[in-house]
Amino acid sequence: MDDQSVWIVIVLLGLGTFLIRFSFLGLIGGRELPEWLLRHLRYVPVAVLPGLVAPLVLWPEATGGTPDPSRLAAALVALAVGAGFKSTLGAIFAGMATLYLVQSLIG
Repeated sequence: MDDQSVWIVIVLLGLGTFLIRFSFLGLIGGRELPEWLLRHLRYVPVAVLPGLVAPLVLWPEATGGTPDPSRLAAALVALAVGAGFKSTLGAIFAGMATLYLVQSLIG
């Protein structure tokens, strides 16, 4: 690609990103949202987080895309702690501790 094409792509992607964010923040940022929409928006983090974490657990780049027992164990422990104790920080720390413990035991 030549320099002009790269800059055109950068500018268009930046403009697109700005318009997507402006549609939420600029147009409806100061308005009161209906209760039904706020209720649905509460589920967005719960729906997005597994989509971000699952590929890192099932197909980690660190292992060339093959499932790793330490990452699977850490994910299961984090899921159990999060579901059992309803603690996000507890799940994060338990998952991290399990990951490092299993990695140090396996080698």
